Amino acid sequence: MTIDRRGFLKVAGLQAGLIAAGAKSLEAAAVEAVHTPDVAAPAVSKGRAAYDVVVIGAGCWGGWTALNLQKSGAKVLLIDEWGPGNARSTSGDETRGVRSSYGDHVAPAGEVWARWARRAMTKWLEFDATWGKEMRIQHFYPCGDLIFRAGPEPFTTHTRENWDKLKIPYEVLPIEEVHYRWPVYNLKDMKLALYEPDAGVVRARRSCESVAGVFKSLGGKMLLSRAWPTMAANGKMKQLQLSNGDLLEAPTFVFALGPWFPKVFPDLMGKRMRTPMGNVGYFGAPSGDQRFTFPNLPTWNYPGVTGWPQLPDDNSGFRVRTGGGTETDPDTSNRWLSEESTKRLKDFVANKFPALARAPLLRTHSCHYELGTSRNFMVDKHPQMENVWLAGSGQAEGFKFGPVIGEYIANRVLGHDQEPELAAQYKIPTQTIADVPAGGRGGQGGGRGQTGQPTPAPARPPVPKPPLDGELDAEVA
Repeated sequence: MTIDRRGFLKVAGLQAGLIAAGAKSLEAAAVEAVHTPDVAAPAVSKGRAAYDVVVIGAGCWGGWTALNLQKSGAKVLLIDEWGPGNARSTSGDETRGVRSSYGDHVAPAGEVWARWARRAMTKWLEFDATWGKEMRIQHFYPCGDLIFRAGPEPFTTHTRENWDKLKIPYEVLPIEEVHYRWPVYNLKDMKLALYEPDAGVVRARRSCESVAGVFKSLGGKMLLSRAWPTMAANGKMKQLQLSNGDLLEAPTFVFALGPWFPKVFPDLMGKRMRTPMGNVGYFGAPSGDQRFTFPNLPTWNYPGVTGWPQLPDDNSGFRVRTGGGTETDPDTSNRWLSEESTKRLKDFVANKFPALARAPLLRTHSCHYELGTSRNFMVDKHPQMENVWLAGSGQAEGFKFGPVIGEYIANRVLGHDQEPELAAQYKIPTQTIADVPAGGRGGQGGGRGQTGQPTPAPARPPVPKPPLDGELDAEVA
């Protein structure tokens, strides 16, 4: 399905006409869309599909994909069982960091990720300048990012090479300069500091809700339901099965499932994707001490641990991320931190941020993320169904790329690929978990450039069968 220029102009003209006529301001439309409950299922089409594209998964990737498709003139339905920014989702935490330091990824992926991250920063700023302004909500907080290491290592060396090639601004700071600018850090044994001034923090859960709200204000429809693929027929999937038993038809389907991929496509993704968990703690800075609040402190990365300042207004706290738990079912996994995990967070903060040694732990959060065996993103057609797209394998880094990856996926789906050279990199992984060590890469353990020891992947829980058992499992091994 391709949207022609006439169709696009018709949609764009209709929106412009509504604004010019004063029928409803963008602000009112966005607020109304955000607060409209999505509990009633849309009518299932009889004979002719009611939607051009159905996107399953309303996290950062799915939400931005649906929004870009809708803006391009497609008629889109966005489905999520728990809703945008829900507590089970990878995108459901309070905040996520945005930076371009990807020297730990093998070329050419590291350079592409650095370039895309820079583009994403621009798009986050643009989103705030338009829709954020309309909603009176800020999503992206540029505060810079610091990387601390005992000395040069492949991660920092390759990161600088990418920055130099792409002309990304950065500084190599003497440790004494870091102490002068931001005296809260304990930098004992640290000899190298890299500073990326344009990096920052995005409100994660809030942005998922906002993107979904904008999508609906532009005419997109949303449905709260679980959805399963049905079997292929003549190389396509004709229908999607909903949790109420309805079958929904559409010409094109996009699955942006995050850690649910191994459950929904067990034969295809069960052996090609890990779904470990990351643990986050939010600490309360002392009253009146603004050194730990945006914009007075950059985001930071010690070996194995990352974090950033508390954000103003709602102030969830000073955020610290460490390694997480084992692979479990994202629907039923316990998100409470163990006593051992809590102690690890507190000990780290007391050591690296002495002024917070007595700070209360205000809240914790745990979320699953996906590590595909290709160690790269996945945007590809299902091998048996040419109208089904799979978009995921965010490698614990996917959120920050939301505005860019959503545009990229939409272009691929609509046949307007602007970067065809990336298609080969983003194919469904061919290696299985048994072929690839579990350690390191991306967000494993919360640190960039870390190389963990290989660990065996724990057994997956049984995959629950959906209502129409015989219609499913169209994947290939």
